Parts: sequence; structure tokens; C-alpha cells
Amino acid sequence: MRKKQLTLLQIAELGRDPIGKKAKDVVNVKSKNIQELIDNMIATCREANGVGIAAPQVYHPLRLFIVASQPNPRYPNAPKMKPLAVANPKIISTSKQKVKDWEGCLSLPGLRGFIPRHKQINVEYTTREGKVVKKTFKDFVARIFQHEYDHIEGMVFVERVENPREFISEKEYQRLIRLKPRKKK
Repeated sequence: MRKKQLTLLQIAELGRDPIGKKAKDVVNVKSKNIQELIDNMIATCREANGVGIAAPQVYHPLRLFIVASQPNPRYPNAPKMKPLAVANPKIISTSKQKVKDWEGCLSLPGLRGFIPRHKQINVEYTTREGKVVKKTFKDFVARIFQHEYDHIEGMVFVERVENPREFISEKEYQRLIRLKPRKKK
């Protein structure tokens, strides 16, 4: 069996189309082009030390994103999960409780913001196999989902910062997480 050739995709930065524009529905998630895009998005996310990436970030204005939480240099305490392709998602309901935490974005390199997100969300989306599923996500994975969902809605995380003083550089964020004691398992 021959291994698929993956392509690392260029990541659009803030100010470039289609960042900041609402994305269009994926018509056929099982098509060869979409399946290749999903594989390439997963590879690009992993290579960039991301925990998620949305199709608009790689110049495809589609309602498609990857949730791929894993420990890496940018998120050393991220929980490990298998990459999940999410097409045409809907957020059905959210918890009242919100939690603020630092977020970064591959399209805004070098910047972090202290962002409030719902602690738990109930969602519906189409898998890469074409099945419509309903799921509940909480904590860090719910944060990733909401962040990527914002991308397909035409938003970036800086629009969710409540106080302009709640921005820091990536370098300062890395210093903070090195100082923060880790939770015992």
C-alpha cells in the first residue's frame, strides 16, 4: 500500500482573504478534493504546532476545520486526541459557565489573548465519512472548537478580548506557562 503524499499548506495571516469572512458550506465532504484538504490541514496543523486549524486559514473559504489537541511547544499541557475533521458545524447549545484562558492563533503569530469561552458546548457536524453526529465537548477541546468555529463565521479571537490589556506576546506566554505549576495526574 502506497503512502499518501501530504502537502503542507500556507497559513493565511490576519488581513488576508478569506480570514475574517464567513465561509461557505462543504457540499460533498467525501469528495477526493475535500479528503485531501482534510489530510493536508491535519499535517499543516501538526507542523505548525497548532491544536486546530480552519479551512479559511489555508485559503479555502469552507465551513471545515480540524480539532487536533495534542501537547506541543505552543500548548504543552494540551490533552491528546486523534485529529477530528468537522464539516458544516452548528453549535446547538452552550453552558452558561464561561472560562477565560489564553489563546493563540496560527493566523496571528506571536500574539495571545485572554479569551472567555463556554466551558461546555453541544454541537452537530458532519464527519469526514459523511455522517452527521451530535457531540458534547468541554474544557480545552470545547475552546478549540469555539475558536475554529469563529474562523468559519468570519471572526478572529482578538474580537473576543474583553480588555485591551489582556494581550501578551507568545514569548511572554511561554515564560508564564514555564512558571505555572503543572497539575498532578
